Amino acid sequence: MLQNAHLAKELTFKTVLMDTWYATVSLLKQIEGYGKTYYCPVKENRLVSYLDAETGKPTPYQQVSTLTWSEEELTMGRKVHLRGMTKGHTVTVFRLVVSTNRTDYVITNDGSTPNIEETKQVCGLRWKIEQFHRELKQLSGLASCQCRKERIQRNHIACTILVWVRLKEIAEQTKRTIYQVKWG
Repeated sequence: MLQNAHLAKELTFKTVLMDTWYATVSLLKQIEGYGKTYYCPVKENRLVSYLDAETGKPTPYQQVSTLTWSEEELTMGRKVHLRGMTKGHTVTVFRLVVSTNRTDYVITNDGSTPNIEETKQVCGLRWKIEQFHRELKQLSGLASCQCRKERIQRNHIACTILVWVRLKEIAEQTKRTIYQVKWG
C-alpha cells in the first residue's frame, strides 16, 4: 500500500503515520528510501542505543522504557539508534505521558527538530484516522459486505464512506455524536 501511494502521481504526501505493529526496521528503511518522514510509536521493549555524552561512544542497547530523560530531552526528544538500523543512523524518540498509567514512546526521522508539542499534534492526527476507521466499521456497514467481486467491494466501500460523511454532517448540525445520530 505504501509503495502504491508513493508511485501514485496524484497522491502527494511527506509524512507516514503508523501504529506500533508496523514499526519494523525494513518498513522504516523503505519510508526513508522514499524520502518521507515517519512518526510511529514503538513498544516499551524496543532496543535502542545512544551516544554517551562523556565518552562519545555508543551505549549498550537497552529497552526504550529504561532510558533516563533530562528536562531538555523531555521537550526536544532524544537521539537514539534503533537496533537493526544502519550503523550511525539515528532517530529522535519522544516520551509522551498519556495518563498516569500509560507512557508512549514515539520515534521519528523528522530532521526539522520537532518538539514534544509538535509530536503530540502529529500523533493526534493518527488518532483521528483510527477513530475514522472505527466509526466506518461500526456505523456504516463496512464490515458486513458479503460481495466477492472487486468492483462491488469498491462500490460498497465508497457507499459506506458516503454514509459516514452524511452521519458526520448531521452530528455537527445537531451538536450530537455520530453514535447518537446513528442509534437515534
